[in-house]
Amino acid sequence: MLHDRVLVSLEGETGERRSGGGIVIPATASVGKRLAWAAVVAAGPVARHVEPGDRVLFDPEDRAEVEIGAKDYVLLRERDIHAVAAQRVDEGSTGLYL
Repeated sequence: MLHDRVLVSLEGETGERRSGGGIVIPATASVGKRLAWAAVVAAGPVARHVEPGDRVLFDPEDRAEVEIGAKDYVLLRERDIHAVAAQRVDEGSTGLYL
């Protein structure tokens, strides 16, 4: 990985989802602009706020897809990440920061 680039995996994040009321929303349903969560697989040496294993929130329209070893990944710039959910934060905090 170079500079501030972050490689994320969307595995298990795509497809149909459920609303709060239990209604199944198919993957093809068109709703307003929706952000997506993904798991960080690798991060460049200049990426300061993410590490492999974190989950990040990003805009799926601002992405570059790449295939590595027959698996699909998304390549992002760190500045395109809206939020990070990390297990490594201090005790007593939420583990989510914007």
